[in-house]
Amino acid sequence: MSTEAPTADRASILLVDDMEDNLVALEAVLGSLNEPLVRARSGEEAMKALLRQKFAVVLLDVRMPGMDGFETASNIKRLDQTKDVPIIFLTGTDADSGYAFRGYATGAADFLTKPFDPWVLRAKVNVFLELHRKNRQLERMLAQEQEQLGQMSKRLSAIESELDRSGPSDIPEVRVQLTRVEEILRDLRRGRSQ
Repeated sequence: MSTEAPTADRASILLVDDMEDNLVALEAVLGSLNEPLVRARSGEEAMKALLRQKFAVVLLDVRMPGMDGFETASNIKRLDQTKDVPIIFLTGTDADSGYAFRGYATGAADFLTKPFDPWVLRAKVNVFLELHRKNRQLERMLAQEQEQLGQMSKRLSAIESELDRSGPSDIPEVRVQLTRVEEILRDLRRGRSQ
């Protein structure tokens, strides 16, 4: 029995660190999750990657030359297409106590210090992978529901047109009921799209 997610539910993980050794360590720890791991060696590279594809989670080093982790996180949270991607900050053990506060203030979902426990990191990332899969599943279910509501609406319109063309004039109650059903369908659509 395979524990690998179906292709549609596969979720990439973005690893952002300017140090090659750290990227290799992250890949070694997270490789067993069987999800695509994408590397970025700077905040700028991370932003480009995020604009090219969807990610379930971003592991982001705090200290990087140029755009540091906090600035990168602020940019991620500022864009509509990336604002909901969870960020786990990673930082060295010599980080000052204000780093965690600053990390959460910029939108981090979690904050870990290096060296981190591989089991803990894998478990935390796995939670975000599961959330991503569930969100994708929910999106598909909502899209399917919208399609079904659209089909019902078309069928009701066809029935109404047929009644206009050939129906006897003594069934106004059927028209009233059809109108009510159409209103319910419109309300359902509006409620689901919000």
